[in-house]
Amino acid sequence: MIIDWYPGHMKKARAQILEIMPKIDLVIEVLDARLPTSSANPLLERLRGDKPCIKVLNKNDLADPTITKRWVTFLEKQQGVKAIPLEATNRRDGGLIPKMCRKLLPERCKAKKPLRVLVVGIPNVGKSTLINTMAGKKMARVGDKPAITTCPQQIDLRNGILLSDTPGLLWPVLDDIAGACRLAASGAIGDNAFDTIEVGVTTAQYLAEKYPALLLKRYKMAELADSPVRIVEELGRRRGCLIKGGDVDLHRAAELVLREFRSGSVGRISLERPEETGGAFNQGVTLDENQAQD
Repeated sequence: MIIDWYPGHMKKARAQILEIMPKIDLVIEVLDARLPTSSANPLLERLRGDKPCIKVLNKNDLADPTITKRWVTFLEKQQGVKAIPLEATNRRDGGLIPKMCRKLLPERCKAKKPLRVLVVGIPNVGKSTLINTMAGKKMARVGDKPAITTCPQQIDLRNGILLSDTPGLLWPVLDDIAGACRLAASGAIGDNAFDTIEVGVTTAQYLAEKYPALLLKRYKMAELADSPVRIVEELGRRRGCLIKGGDVDLHRAAELVLREFRSGSVGRISLERPEETGGAFNQGVTLDENQAQD
């Protein structure tokens, strides 16, 4: 599965970041705590150079807390990087970010000059929500779909920090199959840009490998089926995703898997771990047409 999804506003966002970066003192990169590697943009690392960076692991309430702790340790081994897990809607969490900014650049604060901070992140990662929380009011548009922020804006927090916000930025062609599938599962990519059944089945397989107890509890099953497709079929059958004749509508069942993963209904789940990114997402799931219709 190759996802080719690079709307025009993302090309503008790249150009805007290139233009503004020399004027920036510090970068805040908002990541999805469930997939910190796939939700990071490799372009940013090249653009920011030696500028300090705060890696915000957003949606912490949806991620596996044990895995998130390991991610914080891993990320902070990078030069000039501090990492913090949080929920972008939580005011207390949002209030920690300005303090971290000042701590990273104490000399700038002593000079009584505003800290110029660039906030970046892929679509639908919670960047605009975090900005609104930090500002204490609605300053940036938010939504549950990608491509909400389409124009750059500057926001004065009136606490010595000047934020620059840009549209969510993905790379032009997502030819990393595993990473693309994780992004699709998380909701960072528009539903029309990927095969829902393929991503839903792959997600179900990963959950069965890494979090089988959560699946069994959520769907009140005694045991899991012997293949990812059959797992999705069984979940769909239990939730009424049926078509005429009583067969399972696999597309609706796959949508159910993704919806319940994204909302946290299945439990707190991380799709990536610092030490490895194995499992179903790296192996890929080949859908046998006959098996899918059995």
